[in-house]
Amino acid sequence: MNKISQLLHSNSNPLIMGVLNLTPDSFSDGGKFNQLGTALKHVEYMIEHGVDIIDIGAESSRPGAEIISVNEERARLEPILKEIKKEFNFPISIDTYKPEIMRLSIDYEVDMINDIYALQKKGAIDAVSNSNLLVCLMHMQNSPANMQNSPSYENIVSEVGLFFKSRISECNKAGIKNERIIIDPGFGFGKTFEHNTDLFKNIDFFKRLSLPILIGVSRKSMVKKMVGDKENDIIQASVLMACLAIQKGARILRVHDVKETQNAISVLQAL
Repeated sequence: MNKISQLLHSNSNPLIMGVLNLTPDSFSDGGKFNQLGTALKHVEYMIEHGVDIIDIGAESSRPGAEIISVNEERARLEPILKEIKKEFNFPISIDTYKPEIMRLSIDYEVDMINDIYALQKKGAIDAVSNSNLLVCLMHMQNSPANMQNSPSYENIVSEVGLFFKSRISECNKAGIKNERIIIDPGFGFGKTFEHNTDLFKNIDFFKRLSLPILIGVSRKSMVKKMVGDKENDIIQASVLMACLAIQKGARILRVHDVKETQNAISVLQAL
């Protein structure tokens, strides 16, 4: 059983997934941690403040983000991943949709693939099917390049639910059992503010799938629309939404602000 599986099975507490962006252009912290020294310091900081999983991404998925080649993603990711694995014996997730990077992740014995395309890209399911990796299947309408160009749903909650059922079925057919699957509704990925708020209010709807739910709303545009552009306000609102997500059934929280989220969870659990 890999490290994240052990965490999910050994306790019922929510897990904090800390974001490590190795990109120059991510929406929140692009360029901050794309050098080896700053990346390792940030990992150390997150571990010190109670993170459970480190989620490493080398390609931005913000609206309108530029697609990069496999070689460029590997060049950004591999040197830092190699050092993190050497320095820290810690659960690692890799945020990628490319089969080649998934196979690289298996070589480095990471614990999870976090895929914004839910293993729909050619070769993705085959790349991970025979491993012990967990997979996080995220819902997204269209692609980062055009996902915010008039996204439309008849009923977003039921449509996202049907999407998950379809992807889970495809994974099962390929030999990926449910105990390896995590689901993420994909806040901000092909959704308006109204879609995001409807989805958030109904997080508990997805509990019927009996799979761990990952929620990532940290510092996203839906938060900024509610509280404005001041960083402290954004952090406070993101942490509050993380706590609300826990109450609605989230098992994993993908966040930028580990210390603040951990403090809030401690208060929530004490009351």
